[in-house]
Amino acid sequence: MFRQPLPNHRGALLALAVCFAVSPSASFAVDAATTVDVSKFAFGPKEIPISPGSTVRWINHDEVPHTVASAPGQEKVIASKAMDTDDRFEVTFPKEGDYAYYCTVHPFMTGIVHVHKR
Repeated sequence: MFRQPLPNHRGALLALAVCFAVSPSASFAVDAATTVDVSKFAFGPKEIPISPGSTVRWINHDEVPHTVASAPGQEKVIASKAMDTDDRFEVTFPKEGDYAYYCTVHPFMTGIVHVHKR
């Protein structure tokens, strides 16, 4: 009885692994930022619970500029420039606390980030 040797598939497996490594669609990175949508002159969600070390990203979807700034009397942790449509701004919160913020252009727009260990 004659047995044929099994083909060596290491080369094919290596090529497949390289394709996954360089392919943009094969990205498995997780975006850990919590997103706040700035839309219709409001921050949504208005309150955000996160853990220390987490990042919050604000994205302006309105047709007018908005800012994100620490509320008066708060530690100045949040301070964006004016964000035009589709602009983004991010802050990483390293320590626990409640961080109130507002839009300096439209002070009625407010929100709060609750940073606490879970």
